[in-house]
Amino acid sequence: MPSSPLRVAVVCMSNVNRSMEAHRVLRKNGFHVRSFGAGSHVRLPGGPRKPPVLYDFSTPYKKMHGDLSSKDQKRYQRNGVLRILRRNERIKPGPERFQECPDPFDVIFTCGQRAYNRVVVADLCARDQETWQPVPVVNVDIDDTLEAASLGASIICELCQGLQQAGDTQSRLAELLQAAEEKTGRSFLHTVCFY
Repeated sequence: MPSSPLRVAVVCMSNVNRSMEAHRVLRKNGFHVRSFGAGSHVRLPGGPRKPPVLYDFSTPYKKMHGDLSSKDQKRYQRNGVLRILRRNERIKPGPERFQECPDPFDVIFTCGQRAYNRVVVADLCARDQETWQPVPVVNVDIDDTLEAASLGASIICELCQGLQQAGDTQSRLAELLQAAEEKTGRSFLHTVCFY
């Protein structure tokens, strides 16, 4: 078993719900984890027949919470967004974009096909490789709901635990993904990129 915890990145589009729930669960289980968004803005639901509310990635979760509370506290309390933002504040100050992070990771999980495409195709494959260190990128499709985020976080945590025990991320990944596919009935898109 490796002496240091696995360095894990979890990426969804806005770094609000899915990646942050996985961040919470992985941190609780002792992993060195960072979470990110891959979109151009943080997008939160605007309400029935209203456009989404957009924030820059530099906006702290606390400020989003205050802004939405002043706009329509009942709506954002009811749909769970205020609770999610409060949870996020306890984890880190604000959302981060994956494209702006130069740090290496042992494994990267994305929480949907759009995030996977942004991370793999639009970012990692376009970066200048400095160390040529391989990093597996695994997509776990997670609907953007509280329940799905919780389930997705446990799947990601189980995969991380398996990789941590294996000690060699590359050699065990296919085997762990196969077992996870059989257990969950999901398929996991994955590839290896280089830093």
